[in-house]
Amino acid sequence: MTVPVTLLGIGQWLGQTRFGPNLAPDALRRAGLINRLQALAIDIKDAGDVAMITNGHEGQQSGSFRNGRLIAAASDKIASAVSQIVDSKRMPLILGGDHSIAIGTIAGLARHYANLGVIWYDAHGDLNTVDTTPSGNIHGMPLAASLGLGHPLLVNAGGYAEKIKAENLVLIGVRDLDEGEKQLIAEQRIKLFTAHDVKRLGMKRVIAETLKYLNTRCDGIHLSFDLDGIDPREAPGVGTPVRGGVSFADSLLAVKLLLDSQSITSAEFVELNPLLDSEEQTVAATLALIGALFGETSSDECSCLAGSSENSARVM
Repeated sequence: MTVPVTLLGIGQWLGQTRFGPNLAPDALRRAGLINRLQALAIDIKDAGDVAMITNGHEGQQSGSFRNGRLIAAASDKIASAVSQIVDSKRMPLILGGDHSIAIGTIAGLARHYANLGVIWYDAHGDLNTVDTTPSGNIHGMPLAASLGLGHPLLVNAGGYAEKIKAENLVLIGVRDLDEGEKQLIAEQRIKLFTAHDVKRLGMKRVIAETLKYLNTRCDGIHLSFDLDGIDPREAPGVGTPVRGGVSFADSLLAVKLLLDSQSITSAEFVELNPLLDSEEQTVAATLALIGALFGETSSDECSCLAGSSENSARVM
């Protein structure tokens, strides 16, 4: 990949209830992400982190809009930062944070595309609204908000509504959908591949069908990769693990195929929680996925994984 890349950290965790996703951007940096990308001869710039409120839960209320005003304000800041990266003719590479950050990232990206496509790699649909959510956690709402559905403060993040169209969206790896999400998917005819579909069809076919579907209608494709899309036996460091996920090998193949397609115009990796990880297994998996998206080969991956483990041991 020859396009210049800007790395942006967004350490937000208020979209759910477990402290830790806010620590992910620095954990990935300490594990050697920048050096790893520089070794691929990529023009990589680290723009630092968007300043987030990390200790200001609006109470631990159990309502349907937990921390909504804080997240809405953060989404505006995220949208502005991401839009500036696109304006500078660089590819945004975003490190979350919980998946509520996508309200802001998609708001920042969609300003620049007539038909932004989104590949949502996730165990969950994240298509709830304040009317359908069983938890009140906003990390389960970003796709609905981006489609123009839900609370006005989320829907209008970045100063406008309806950032993406249902027909420009593909979900991969889903296996835990709430009833309201199932209904919305059926009504909007949203294309999805469950984790079972991946096993049945094979990842090569899933990605080929995804790209064929999106490339005919979209002028840019954003990859939103939630680490809980991977089976938790291989990526345990996430807050909402769901058994029966996509294997790490298939996930790695997916990003390599997306690289080969040269279709991805932005990417984010979210929901890594270093505090829940086991021997930095999920940190290493995230590094490998990002590396593969930017052209890292299998031999590069093996050597860098070993190096990152050694570096992490010294830092920690």
